[in-house]
Amino acid sequence: GEGATLLAGGKARPDVGPWFFEPTVLTDVTTSMDLCANETFGPVVAIYKVASEEEAIERANDTEYGLNASVWTKDVARGRRVAARIKAGTVNVNDGFGAAFASYDAPMGGMKQSGVGRRHGAEGLLKFTEVQTIASQHIADLEPPGSMSYGKFADFMTSGIKTMKRLRIK
Repeated sequence: GEGATLLAGGKARPDVGPWFFEPTVLTDVTTSMDLCANETFGPVVAIYKVASEEEAIERANDTEYGLNASVWTKDVARGRRVAARIKAGTVNVNDGFGAAFASYDAPMGGMKQSGVGRRHGAEGLLKFTEVQTIASQHIADLEPPGSMSYGKFADFMTSGIKTMKRLRIK
């Protein structure tokens, strides 16, 4: 409706639900269109021509969102280098999303305004934890005795700890 060119899809799918459309591919999407830099949750992609790899990375990062991205290339090593420079929670090389989603031990989540925290992996478990530190001091005061400087006290304590390690004193 705003002038993009439809290459494929774009038809409503009321048999699936009221807000469903076929996978859609568009070109001629301008920066004034919502699809250009806003987050979309549909099977829709806009194709942009760029003059260089650098411009592609700049365009990919020119948004306040960063949930998922894809890099498509015959040179996988180059794709990984480009992917590492894209600011998104997951970046897939030669895949839309499945490879990252199937990596259940890898943390997943967005960057920038695309969500907070992670799911999957050890990082995903952290959202169910509440960290607490309990510290207790029984052996030595942490203040230097008498007129000893903090520097000399730190040196004394460090050498004492090293000696205890050598003697395997716990």
